[in-house]
Amino acid sequence: MNMNIFMVGVGGQGVLTIAELLVAASIARGLDCIFYPTKGMAQRGGFVKAQLRIGEKPGGPDISLGGADIVIAMEQNEALKAVPYLKQGGDMIVYGYRWLPTDAMLGRAPYPDATQVEAAAQTRQACYTYVPTEKLMGGGGENIFLLSASQKHTALKELFSAEELFAAVTQRFPKFVESNKNAFRCGQQV
Repeated sequence: MNMNIFMVGVGGQGVLTIAELLVAASIARGLDCIFYPTKGMAQRGGFVKAQLRIGEKPGGPDISLGGADIVIAMEQNEALKAVPYLKQGGDMIVYGYRWLPTDAMLGRAPYPDATQVEAAAQTRQACYTYVPTEKLMGGGGENIFLLSASQKHTALKELFSAEELFAAVTQRFPKFVESNKNAFRCGQQV
């Protein structure tokens, strides 16, 4: 089974960390994996994108328009920009975080609300999951939270069990097991 995963967000949210954890879980399962990160500005708020291709002979690193089985978005505006990459009938999960660009803050440009993102995803007949930011309770990283919610609500569950993904988290962050356990548990409860 091959799976293409397209992830977007803004700098500082942990998009690349999610991708690296999926790479670690792939290696642990003996799956081929190609990881292609794109970083915007280093400061919080710059565009960040990660493309993962997992499976047998997954091909080149770049996922073409309409080629992503799963889109994982950690910011609403970036989620809207990622919809064209989602294949027909794919899975999309969106964390409801909003990082307004200056023009949107000043009222000079529109900023998409959650219903606009969902409507765009529905043009792809996507299985769409929206996760409000309030669902992460009691600490832990929003990236670990969304990784867990993605495992539960998308085709990611066909590749990895929750236990396999949490093992990758604990191996990567041994000093933060308890807070990450809380974030992962919250993600499974969404």
